[in-house]
Amino acid sequence: MPIDITLGARTWIERLWSSIADRGRPYADVPGIARPPLVRAELLARSLLSERGEASGAAVARELLSVLHDLNAEDRAAFRQFLASEFVPDEATLRAAAQAYLDDPSAANATALFEKAEPPRQEVLRRMNMAPGGTATLVEMRRELLQVLKKQPELKPLDTDLHHLFSSWFNRGFLELRRIDWDTPAAILEKLIDYEAVHEILGWDDLRRRLAPDRRCFAFFHRALPGEPLIFVEVALVKGLAGAIQPLLSPVDGAAPGFDTAIFYSISNCQDGLRGISFGNFLIKQVVEELKSELPQVKFFSTLSPVPGFRRWLKRRLERSADVLRPEEEAAILALHPVEEGAEKPTGAAVLDAMASGEWWLDPAKEAALRPPLLRLVAEYLTRPNTGMGNIDPVARFHLGNGARLERINWLGNTAPRGMTESYGIMVNYLYDPDSIEANHEAFTRSGAVARSAAVDAMLSLPALVPPKGRSGYLPRLLGGSSENGEKPAA
Repeated sequence: MPIDITLGARTWIERLWSSIADRGRPYADVPGIARPPLVRAELLARSLLSERGEASGAAVARELLSVLHDLNAEDRAAFRQFLASEFVPDEATLRAAAQAYLDDPSAANATALFEKAEPPRQEVLRRMNMAPGGTATLVEMRRELLQVLKKQPELKPLDTDLHHLFSSWFNRGFLELRRIDWDTPAAILEKLIDYEAVHEILGWDDLRRRLAPDRRCFAFFHRALPGEPLIFVEVALVKGLAGAIQPLLSPVDGAAPGFDTAIFYSISNCQDGLRGISFGNFLIKQVVEELKSELPQVKFFSTLSPVPGFRRWLKRRLERSADVLRPEEEAAILALHPVEEGAEKPTGAAVLDAMASGEWWLDPAKEAALRPPLLRLVAEYLTRPNTGMGNIDPVARFHLGNGARLERINWLGNTAPRGMTESYGIMVNYLYDPDSIEANHEAFTRSGAVARSAAVDAMLSLPALVPPKGRSGYLPRLLGGSSENGEKPAA
C-alpha cells in the first residue's frame, strides 16, 4: 500500500517547521552548550513558556528535542521528574478562581477556573510538539514513563497530561485507515511482525500467509508518526464461525468456498506510549464497513478471542473455595488419581491444576475429565455481571462493552503454549450482530448484563438473556473503550 501522500505531507511539515525554527533562532533564548545536558534541557523547557513568537518557540522546541535525544537513561528519568514536579498551577491564583466560581457560578467564572486549573506543563508539552519529531518524542517519553509509573507514582501528573493531550491529537478525525497487503512497503511489514501481540508471526512466510487472498489486514496511521502503524487487525474469511486458531494460521492458501463470515482473530496495539488511547472501536467499525463494501457476501462478523484472565481467576477461586467443582466433575477427576491406602484423599479442586500440565489434552482420559468443568467454569467467568473494571476478563470487557454477544465457547481453540497457559486452550467467539449491538451495549453499560447465546446458557443452566432488538441495519460504536489497567486489547 503506497504511503507517499502521508510521508510527503509530513516531510513538508518538517521542512516548514525547520525553516521557521531557523529564522527564529536569533530571537530565541537558547542556553549555551557549555551547560550539562540535563540542566540545559530543564532551562530549555522553562524557556519554552517564556517565548511568545512562533519562530523563536519553534527554535527552542527543536533545540530541546535535540538535547533530549542525547540524554542518557538516568538524565531522561530526571527530566521526567522535573516535568512532573514543576509547571504546576499557581496555588493562590487557582484558589482565587475557585472562590470566584463558588461566589458566582457563571459560565465566565467556570471558564476562568478551567484555564487557571490547567497545569502550565500541558503548554510545555504542546510547544515541544511544535518541533519536527515532537509527537514521536512525547510518545516515547510516555512509553518509558509507563514502565516505572507503579514504582514512581509522583509521575502520575505527567502521565495524566500526556494522556489528555494524546486523546486529542490522536482523535479519530486524524487517523487514516489503510489496508496492509504484500505490496505494502517492507518497512511497515517488518513492523507488523514486531508488533503482533496475540499470535506471533513466525517470519516472512507466515506473514505472507496472513496477507493471502482469503485474509485481510487493516491498520490505522497518523500523520505525525509516518510509517508507524498505531493498531492493526487481522481478519480471516471463512464459512461459519471459526472455533480454533491453528487452522486459521495454517499455510494453506485459497479462500474457503462460499465464505460468509469475517473472523477478527488478532488486534494488536503498536505504540506502548499510546496505551489507554482507544483505537480499536474505530478500527473495527471502519473495517466492517470496508468489508461489507468489498465483499457483500460476508454477512457475519465475529472474533476468535483468547480468554487471558481465566486461568488466573480459576487459580484464585480454587484457593479460596472447596466447592468449585460439582460432585460428578470432582469424581471424574479423582478417578484419575488413585489414593494410596491411608493417605488423605485430595479434593478435585486440589488436583485439577496439577492435571492440566504438559500435553494433557492428548491424553483422552484427562481431556474427557477436564472438559466439562473447565467449559462450565469459563462460561461462569465470562458471564459474571460487570460490576467493576477488575471483575471481568479484559478482552471480554472490550467486546461485550461495545455490543458484541458471547456466542460460542470453543474447547481447545488454541493449543499453542500461550493459549494453554492462559486459558487451558479455550477460545471464544464474540458475535457482532448489527441488529442487537446497540441494545447489548446499553445493557452491559447500564447493568453489567452479558449478552450470550443459548449455547452458552446451556453450559450454565441459566435462563437465556434476550436483550431488546436494536434498530435493523444500525452499526454503532463497535469496540469502543480501553483498558485502564494497561493491558492491551486483543481479538
